[in-house]
Amino acid sequence: MPRPPARPARTPRAALAELLTGNRRFVSGRPVHGHDVSAAAAVASGDQQPYAVLLGCIDSRVPLEAIFDQTFGSICVIRTGAHVLDRAVRGSIEFVVEQLGVTLVMVLGHERCGAVASTVESLRTGRRPGGDLGYLVDRITPAVTDVGPYHPAVHPLAVRRHVRRTVRALRSDELLTGPVAAGTLDVVGALYDLDTGEVTLLEPCGDHPSAEP
Repeated sequence: MPRPPARPARTPRAALAELLTGNRRFVSGRPVHGHDVSAAAAVASGDQQPYAVLLGCIDSRVPLEAIFDQTFGSICVIRTGAHVLDRAVRGSIEFVVEQLGVTLVMVLGHERCGAVASTVESLRTGRRPGGDLGYLVDRITPAVTDVGPYHPAVHPLAVRRHVRRTVRALRSDELLTGPVAAGTLDVVGALYDLDTGEVTLLEPCGDHPSAEP
């Protein structure tokens, strides 16, 4: 089977536009790739040429390829509880930027995040979870503390704050600062609405206007 032609190089702005266009298809119920999940479709994708890497949560209600209506080979996906960064995640992002030439990193949070809720509960009760769940809580704690664990809207505000903190951490990553400064890479934050399926930007891409609520 012949390999598909190489995808044209995308700017960070074009990559973001493609993702958001796919999300609009998903929300409207008219996906292009949504039902093409056969083994044959996977084989036809040929060599991977992704244009973006998405860092999202493990929540089973937020399948990233589906909500952006993307096909095999188009995006790289990393999922951790509340998109928490560790060395493996950073290294994976550095790899796809350096070796695969992606131009966009998106950090996607979502409403009603269980990991954020666990962190709020931990701070309110003073009981830190054991095991590596405690590590997740430790990494999310600064966002909850910034808002205040007893703030009446702590959960949605902490979700947004945690996304922004993750974006800032990636923008300051040793191997990403150069491409970001050169304009060949952008790191953006966004929020997924579990009720509508819509993705809203929390950070601008270049001079793209932010859709922050």
